[in-house]
Amino acid sequence: MLDSGTRALLGLAAALGTRDSAAVGRAAMQAARQAEPGAVEELLLQSHLFIGFPDAISALATWREVSGHPAPAALSEASGQWAARGEQVCASVYGGNYPRLRANVAALHPEMDRWMVEGGYGRVLGRPGLDLATRELGIVALLVTWGAPRQLHSHLRGALNAGATVGQVDSAVELACDLLNADRAAQVRELWSGIRSRAEAA
Repeated sequence: MLDSGTRALLGLAAALGTRDSAAVGRAAMQAARQAEPGAVEELLLQSHLFIGFPDAISALATWREVSGHPAPAALSEASGQWAARGEQVCASVYGGNYPRLRANVAALHPEMDRWMVEGGYGRVLGRPGLDLATRELGIVALLVTWGAPRQLHSHLRGALNAGATVGQVDSAVELACDLLNADRAAQVRELWSGIRSRAEAA
């Protein structure tokens, strides 16, 4: 259900979640051979939202080394557009759960709510260069190996809300599960099975 370029892209996302530098290096080499370079750049940029700046910077360094691609020009967007764009993108990902998400995160801390929408969804995930469905599939693959079931649940649904097919999410999950031990892979598959069943029944 995924073309070779997208599979290579999602394989890199899954490798990032392992924190295994050798796995990241192998996946980056595969992405250099098969994926569109601009898509890889966007996937690596968005990874800092989940794995943090240190690992994202290391992954970018690996990508520069194995691909030979220089850093692209900065996008230089005006930050004033991030709030409105973030609200739109976040609502697309969360669908009917968007108001509840905002309320829940604001109850934890209002600044986290603002940073999530303006920074996460507006500044990063709303950028041009990679469509939202592929961004969400990349997040799914990363969260499977990173081990964040609550966030994975949200982004499995989010990938479908963003336009990914059930088959594409299946492929992303299985690709990432190949990097897990049997017990963790079974837990991920069980989580996705419940979401998939509800999606197919809708």
